[in-house]
Amino acid sequence: MKTRTALLLTILTLSVAARVAVAFYLGNVVDAPPLLMDQRSYHTLGARLIAGHGFSFDIGWYPFTPPDTPTAHWSFLYSLLVAAVYGVFGVHPLAGRLLQAVLGGILLPWMMYRLSLRLFETPTPPSASADTARNTSSPPAVSRGETVALLAAGFGAVYAYFILYAATLMTETFFIVVLLWSLERALAMRSRLSQGRKLAPGLVLTFGLSLGIATLLRQSILPWLMVLFAWMLWVGWRSGQSRRALIGLLTATVPIVLLILPFTLRNYHVYGTFLLLNSNAGYAMYSAQHPLQGTSFHEFAAVPVPDALMGLNEARLDRELMRQGIGFVLAEPGRYLWLSLSRVGDYFDFLPEKGTSLLHNIGRMGSFALFLPFMLYGIWLALRAAGPGRSRASWVAFAASPLALVFFFMALYSLLHILTWAMPRYRLPVDAVLLPFAALAVYDLAGRTRDLRRSLVPSSRRGTDLSRLE
Repeated sequence: MKTRTALLLTILTLSVAARVAVAFYLGNVVDAPPLLMDQRSYHTLGARLIAGHGFSFDIGWYPFTPPDTPTAHWSFLYSLLVAAVYGVFGVHPLAGRLLQAVLGGILLPWMMYRLSLRLFETPTPPSASADTARNTSSPPAVSRGETVALLAAGFGAVYAYFILYAATLMTETFFIVVLLWSLERALAMRSRLSQGRKLAPGLVLTFGLSLGIATLLRQSILPWLMVLFAWMLWVGWRSGQSRRALIGLLTATVPIVLLILPFTLRNYHVYGTFLLLNSNAGYAMYSAQHPLQGTSFHEFAAVPVPDALMGLNEARLDRELMRQGIGFVLAEPGRYLWLSLSRVGDYFDFLPEKGTSLLHNIGRMGSFALFLPFMLYGIWLALRAAGPGRSRASWVAFAASPLALVFFFMALYSLLHILTWAMPRYRLPVDAVLLPFAALAVYDLAGRTRDLRRSLVPSSRRGTDLSRLE
């Protein structure tokens, strides 16, 4: 226990130190690194909020907001967080960077650790365990799970893209943290339902709270919520706990609604019509599927809004742009298919680019490119140990497993962006969920290396070494 705590504290210290260093490197400005419009937007919104101008800009702003006009395009919660920091420390971006670096440096590896424990806490069946077949003296399942969890936390601490975005005034870091939290809470609920146990009120509340905060940071999580709730109901039905599952999900919906409702009411007051949260989905659909994109997606190509629509407020403009974006798809389904296929490369891109800053290119190469082989090997290990067999029953059982839930998330979240708007930073939540599998791969490879070294040492020498140790 003391060793585990010491290792975890060391990981968190390293994580915070790396992020604080990058925060100081980026400094007290928001326009030095290229292609980071979001951080300039949140900086400006934070400064405008504490000056009493509300959610607005003093000049015309990307992609369609006129000056001194209420906007709902950006995350309300993150804008308020930046404003709170500026209200305490003054309008200094470095203060926001440092606070986020410290919080993100602690919370992200910690949640990576917690999620990994949930994923790998169940002992692997002996018939499917590579470790058991290879070495009868392997550590017990709990020790294995804790070791993998510590490795995952360490990977989260040093993952270059996570370090970079923790020091950037954007929603990525906190969104990834609460997403991991929500998955950990979902697996905790799944465990109780599968065992026929009651769902503790605190568990249900934190589950709903994590999803509500995630939605306020990035509303693109909403389609996943529907799949997650459906999966949880199905797990409850399979376990004979349908009533508990339904009540738990209805209860979890309460904090989600309470968190979103104030901003929905604000939007109705400002625009005179319904807008659930943010006004960015319509433009994303319109710009990403526009005929100007052709069949090759350009992630930084901002297609201008038609002049005929510029008189609409953001709520009505969001609906009209969504309608036109869907119209582009229906009018040219073949072009949309090729366009979406081209986004696969944009989504999984990890190679350096000339138009990207050196820091971001280092982030690309020091994260996904470095860990991808281990991620893939870890997935293969997990599927081999606990994946479905050839029978229909085994597939059904696997579909209700913790592994299936995270696979569902990675597939749906990736598909959502590939079909709409894709870029490497939108993949970061999936990277975070993949890192526990990279940790599993390193754990397995370390065990194989240890076994290989033992097999190369003559038995007489092993006996001598053991006698000396005794």
